[in-house]
Amino acid sequence: MSRKNIKLIVEYDGTNYSGWQSQINATTVQDKIQDALFKTTGQQVNLLAAGRTDAGVHAHGQTANFQIDHTIEPQQYKNALNAYLPKDIRIKSASEVDLEFHSRFDALSKVYRYIIGFEQSALYYQQRWEMSEKLDFDILHNSAEIVIGEHDFAPFCVITSRKENNLCTIYSASWKIDKNRAIFEIKGNRFLHSMIRSMVGAMVDLAVIKKDNSKHNLTLESFRDIIESSTDYRIISCAPAHGLYLVSVEY
Repeated sequence: MSRKNIKLIVEYDGTNYSGWQSQINATTVQDKIQDALFKTTGQQVNLLAAGRTDAGVHAHGQTANFQIDHTIEPQQYKNALNAYLPKDIRIKSASEVDLEFHSRFDALSKVYRYIIGFEQSALYYQQRWEMSEKLDFDILHNSAEIVIGEHDFAPFCVITSRKENNLCTIYSASWKIDKNRAIFEIKGNRFLHSMIRSMVGAMVDLAVIKKDNSKHNLTLESFRDIIESSTDYRIISCAPAHGLYLVSVEY
């Protein structure tokens, strides 16, 4: 046997989990997959992921990898693991990659999606942010354009999670609006903790058609100032976790 590095593409509904990363006294996606790997191979493995999604956040295309010495063919891990995983976690593909490959450190960009629903649903309420407020869609579109480029996104990060370097490059950001939904999609080289949820929360705060003219209301001008200048300001609006999806990771 020789050591192999196995890359997984994982889809999951994050509703029942305390995020991706293993935690003491909590149920996480990482733990479920590692348990399935142990049942499949009899070996304890360390599963690495491209992004540590928070509690309630979903994924269409999370990327993870692990190294192992085993006779199982790489592509067979898909069906083997799915046999032990709960229905809300699915391995979409399994393949062998170079031993040097690292899901997190080798990622060039990630795509996230956030879904807002304009009507209540008994089926989808845990997969989107449902709201009844009227939104100014032009403001949503304009605010998305402002975040594109390289900026210091510290104001959109949980204070305790801020790094020495909080610069992120956003390659694209846009809203798609239809009768019943608003969908925000963003692609960037990296994202800070709670950055996208804070961004969506701020954009919605901007776009809600308000009845008052309080000077404290966020405006496109103040939003642009926060994005384009270094500041200790902290965005306090944070969209619920259950509307957020990790769509894909590019290498």
